[in-house]
Amino acid sequence: MSEATDRARIIFGNDIGEKAYRDACKAKDRFVRRFGDDSATSYHLVATDLPVIGDAFGTKGLALTGDAQGRLDLDAADKPLVVGNIRMGFGHYRISMAIASAAHALGYTPYWFDLASFEPATGTKTIKHQNDLYSLGSRLSQRIGAFNRLYWEPLNSEGFRQLTYNAGDQKTMELCVPLFADLPKDIPYVATHVWPAQAAVHAGLTNVVNAIPDNWPMALHLAEGTLHTVQTPSAYLGYHQLRGMDKKRQLKPMPLSAIRQVGHYVDHEIVANIEKDCAARRKRLLGGGPVRWLLSVGGAGAQQDLFAKIVEHLLPYVRTGQATLLVNVGDHANVWQSLEENVEGLSEITVRHFGNFSSTEQLAHDALDGDLEGVHAFCDSDIFAAVYSSNLLMRCSDVLVTKPSEFSFYPVPKLMIHRVGGHEAWGAIRAAEIGDGTYEMDDTDEVLAAIDAFQYDRELVATMCDNIERANKIGIYDGAYEVVRLAVKDAM
Repeated sequence: MSEATDRARIIFGNDIGEKAYRDACKAKDRFVRRFGDDSATSYHLVATDLPVIGDAFGTKGLALTGDAQGRLDLDAADKPLVVGNIRMGFGHYRISMAIASAAHALGYTPYWFDLASFEPATGTKTIKHQNDLYSLGSRLSQRIGAFNRLYWEPLNSEGFRQLTYNAGDQKTMELCVPLFADLPKDIPYVATHVWPAQAAVHAGLTNVVNAIPDNWPMALHLAEGTLHTVQTPSAYLGYHQLRGMDKKRQLKPMPLSAIRQVGHYVDHEIVANIEKDCAARRKRLLGGGPVRWLLSVGGAGAQQDLFAKIVEHLLPYVRTGQATLLVNVGDHANVWQSLEENVEGLSEITVRHFGNFSSTEQLAHDALDGDLEGVHAFCDSDIFAAVYSSNLLMRCSDVLVTKPSEFSFYPVPKLMIHRVGGHEAWGAIRAAEIGDGTYEMDDTDEVLAAIDAFQYDRELVATMCDNIERANKIGIYDGAYEVVRLAVKDAM
């Protein structure tokens, strides 16, 4: 790549500086030395069937094939849309599922392009290495207060915010270009993490939408050459102004042509049933039924101690029929084991739905109109089942207990516990202002007091349902549809 086209040197007209550029090049070189140089390789792809989301909304997977003759031909496919993603936590996968669901609902075939899934590739090895470090940092931040205060929070709120950080990612994502050999340059392509967005631009794709998560503008998420979409008005202005992305100077703004405010990224199946699900919640809650609590553990498996205290606090309500508890630990079986060890009596009263997605589907379906009691735990080693189970269970739940992750933007009443990383803070602010969730609660006693309040004053949850319905009428939750429409507009 020539210096004239090197996107790590100048970002939206802002020069990065020679030292920052050299550091970015060195970072890329370190990954090449560690994982090998496959820049001359052209990897070939083939479409595969996917569990869970293949059945739910017709999503096809993309996998490597050694047969160049039998490789993927998306030019001949029926209205394809590629969803470029990685697993980093569960949030980016969740956004990908929302985009795939909306694409299917609008008549397109989604293709799941997970850059972390192509084992031989240098780009994949690089992504997985960085994801492992991020997951470790997330867990440590919840166990070691000084680490969280002095390193993790500043990194996630200000370190990732700086334009120089984006330069490093830009250079590193050049390593993923060989994975794009079979993708048509004009294919509708939605990236739900910035790395697949940057890699697509480096590979020459011309119709890339960069679906930005969270609600805190960070240079981490910039991918010049893409159309950036954001979920909120504050993110729209913040990204346009490149707010705070250089501590020493006021940066030139992002062109308005490079950014759109679209609304929250939410699955079609959830958006289409908002009124029905809110009506069912009111009927259950105001009719004296148990409050249904959904606890969803994040992809890093953090916050185990807090979850244990929440479960312990809810068990008396469960035993008296005043609450129902659903706990999805994702693919972290060790988290459930820890809960059983630390919460007396939990194992004896729990119905486990482990490694059995059909059981989870049946429960979620039956509970929409039927009764649901006791404690139910969900765990699955399959990543699609692990993530999508919470999406299914959300519809039949009354309150979702979650950190201010991507769940902040979902149309379900939410109790917001403490964040894992400073960038998540503004997700809770968004939910609290819309009124479909609480403000962020970083004190355990405050969380438990809120649980008591929701148990005894059911109108609190009913009011959140009112707010969800009002937000839905003005398109707050239509972001996934809008992203798909933007991606396919030039292909129609």
